[in-house]
Formats: sequence, C-alpha cells, structure tokens
Amino acid sequence: MKSDLPKVLFPALGRPMIHWVLDSLEKAGIKKSIVVVGYRADDVKQELASRAGVGFADQTEQLGTGHAVRVCQPQLAQHTGPVLVVAGDSPMIQPSSISKLLQKFTQEEYACLLGTLEKDDPTGLGRIVRGESGKFARIVEQKDASEEELKIREVNMSTYLFDSHALQWALGRLSNDNAQGEYYLTDCPEILLKASKRVDAAPVLTACESLSINTVDELTLVEAEMRKMNYTAG
Repeated sequence: MKSDLPKVLFPALGRPMIHWVLDSLEKAGIKKSIVVVGYRADDVKQELASRAGVGFADQTEQLGTGHAVRVCQPQLAQHTGPVLVVAGDSPMIQPSSISKLLQKFTQEEYACLLGTLEKDDPTGLGRIVRGESGKFARIVEQKDASEEELKIREVNMSTYLFDSHALQWALGRLSNDNAQGEYYLTDCPEILLKASKRVDAAPVLTACESLSINTVDELTLVEAEMRKMNYTAG
C-alpha cells in the first residue's frame, strides 16, 4: 500500500476501511465483533475505541489465518452461537449476504458454512472443489490446483460461519506442516468434513464482494464501486 499505516486504517471514501466492514456486520445483526490486531495494534484500537460491541485479540506473531482466529479463543470460550469470520480489508461485504449465510447456517445446523461467489476471472483465488453430489469437498489454492481445478469459477472469499464448538475443535487440530510454516483457517472446513461434520459452501456473495484491497490500484477500484453504489457513512 506504499505506506506504514495498518491496512485496515487506510481510508476508503474518507473512512478507515475497517469501519465499512464493521458497519455491515452491525446491519446484519452481529452484536459483538473481535478485531484481530498485530502491526501497530494500538493505532487500530484507538481508532475503534468508540465503537460499541468491538473487542480485540492480539496476534503478536503472524503465523497464518488459522493462528489469527486461534488468538480469539479465550473470548470465544463461553460463546455457544455461530462465529462469523471475515477479512478486514474487504469493505464492500454486504449485510444482505451475511444475512443469507446466517439464515442458511441456522436452518440447516452446519458445523461450517463458507460464503463464496462465482468469478469470471478467478485467478489468484482459492477454488471451491465439490464432490460428485455437488457438496463441498475442499478448498484448493491456485498454486496447488490441477489444470482441471483451475477452471473452477467458484472461489473462497474468506467469509466463514462456524459453530463455535466445532471451530475451536478444528483449530486445535490445525497443522503448520506446509511450506510457509503457518496455520491456515482454510484447513478447518476440510478437518470438520473428515470428522463427518456438516460442511458446505453457499455462493451467496455478490460480485462487489470480490473486491478486497491489497494495493493502491485495488483501493481505487473499490472506491469507484462504492461511489457507484452510493455508499455513505453510518
């Protein structure tokens, strides 16, 4: 991002992008959020200090997405409802999509339900591999995908709903036996599936939700889309 500012504090339409994410969660009925902080954690905490229902978990070592959720476990220990996991750099996540995911999750009692979308150009994103029955089988990252799997257009957008107990059980079984030596949250759905838990993926996300921010150019694209959709604060 060509700056030492924590990415989630980068302004999108004049507001730190994390506020747009939290706004959407609130509109979807999420009552409490845990923001995982690491780099310049105090700056993020200060920015969000006035927001009701927001707590923090410190990730002092960046050991992967699974590790980021692991550091939330003390705060999740007494929680018995669903746990939604989203990325802080995706300010265009839609309350309607979260609501659809929550409704399906609650009605069908999943251990894990992924929010996905179909993308015309899925380059760089993890693909959703489904079995012969059409049910979720696993997530395969682009670098590990076969030629056939690279043709899959349904992609993982780092939007997950977990049963709290199932999540904590799966987190305890994560391994960092990979090239990066990190713990990946993307392994949790497959861990639960292999344990005969109910897991699936629902393509309920919309095209704009594929716009996450990792570069200045991507920020420009997101802001243009936000203007097109008449985004306003609050």
